[in-house]
Amino acid sequence: MNRFHRRVLGVTTAGAAALTLAACSSSGTSGGGGGGGSSSSSSSSSSAGAPAAKPVNVTLQLQWVTQAQFAGYIAAYAKGFYTQQGINIKIVPAGTDTVPQTTVDDGGSADFAIAWVPKALQSRQKGANITDVGQVFQKSGTRQISFKKNNITSVADLKGKTVGDWGFGNEYELFAGMTKDGLNPGSDVKIVQQQFDMNAFLAGDIDAAQAMVYNEYAQVLEAKNPATGKLYQPSDLNVLNWNDVGTAMLQDAVWANTTKLQDPAFQATTVKFLTASYEGWIYCAGHPSECRDDVVKAGSKLGASHQLWQTNEVNKLIWPSPQGIGMVDKTAWDRTVSIASQTKNKDGQTVLTGAPTGEAYTNAFTEKALAKLKKMGLDTTGANFKPITVTLKAGGA
Repeated sequence: MNRFHRRVLGVTTAGAAALTLAACSSSGTSGGGGGGGSSSSSSSSSSAGAPAAKPVNVTLQLQWVTQAQFAGYIAAYAKGFYTQQGINIKIVPAGTDTVPQTTVDDGGSADFAIAWVPKALQSRQKGANITDVGQVFQKSGTRQISFKKNNITSVADLKGKTVGDWGFGNEYELFAGMTKDGLNPGSDVKIVQQQFDMNAFLAGDIDAAQAMVYNEYAQVLEAKNPATGKLYQPSDLNVLNWNDVGTAMLQDAVWANTTKLQDPAFQATTVKFLTASYEGWIYCAGHPSECRDDVVKAGSKLGASHQLWQTNEVNKLIWPSPQGIGMVDKTAWDRTVSIASQTKNKDGQTVLTGAPTGEAYTNAFTEKALAKLKKMGLDTTGANFKPITVTLKAGGA
């Protein structure tokens, strides 16, 4: 979500065009994340005189516009990691009306899609034939932020306040947090529909606003404080973190068509796709500035300091991954399902009506991808990951 969407949407077509070129036009070597280099040759190259294998065409649907939220996939394209796995990748940014998880449903336009788990499970409950094959984000990036003057230091302090949320399934961590603290979202607070920007918050119309730590939170820190004439600082804000409150739900995951996953050829493609994608994220763990540059070159018009902040914050949502990047942690999964099934919004509706049936997720393909990455000498858990310090500039320039 970001306030620049209308401005960016017109230019992401160019970014999409750049990313839809056959990945074999890129090349690069890996490092970072404490690991060694990537495989030294593409799987599509000839070996001992054998004919080159034909690359597999793969389409990845993002869940939003081109930005560093997806830096690992963009880096995997830019550095040639998809090529090395024998994949021609097409990366498609989303628009305001895109429901990414449905693009991999039966007859859909994509092979893989990035989507938040609760939203995808809701689509699945409505009949979408999809499975989570790679849980990239291990933590929630959603926050509720307020200015210090409003004295909102706990969820209970939201009582009687004007509270913004985006809706569309983004609000359930907030509603779960209020319910946990004994607040009735329908009567104890004034819920207002928040636009995908921070303008109302900065104007004082919203006491506590929804913000992604990698995006909207930074937008506030890129704005000028009229009282000081300088940019806002973290010390000017109070932040409710749903990971700390205990109502966080799983977010960015890789989804694929459940039926296609029964096909041995697509199974092999899935492992290759995940291997390259995870290698991209591993690269970004150690090279955030390079990955920021790759995102900017891919078509994002968000500022350079904003995109570096975003890369760094997204890295912190992924790393460390104690079981290995992409592995679904059952405890976090069960918590997500429980929250999505039990927490009601102000209209009395829940995301899910119960636990998902069938193969809602699988670690089988990620386990094979991790085995390949370990053979390449890469750090798949982020044991050596260290975040950097990012200085934001006005407007994210």
